[in-house]
Amino acid sequence: MSIAHRRAQLSRMEEARRLTQRQLDMIDRQITRRMTALIPQLQPRRTAYRCGKPPDPGAFLERYRSNLAAITTERQAEIDALSRKLARQDRAIAEYRKRFDVQPDRAA
Repeated sequence: MSIAHRRAQLSRMEEARRLTQRQLDMIDRQITRRMTALIPQLQPRRTAYRCGKPPDPGAFLERYRSNLAAITTERQAEIDALSRKLARQDRAIAEYRKRFDVQPDRAA
């Protein structure tokens, strides 16, 4: 196997890893977007304050965390699968570099 072929193989492996990382990042952005859209609904109702009771600052955080946990739980299987795939890809790239002593092509 030539050096050029090994570098090309390493480049393909690294590109596949970048795609997996992008998928994980996209899920994270989707969760963040959904939570941002939910924030107005999590704000305390103003009626309680009119009755002489100040709003509870901890209640907002509690509602925020519970909604975040629920949204994350919906996607947890996908997040776990992609995380495992990413770890396998990292190990494969490291093993490939170690086995063939190939460094990534810096010209690309």
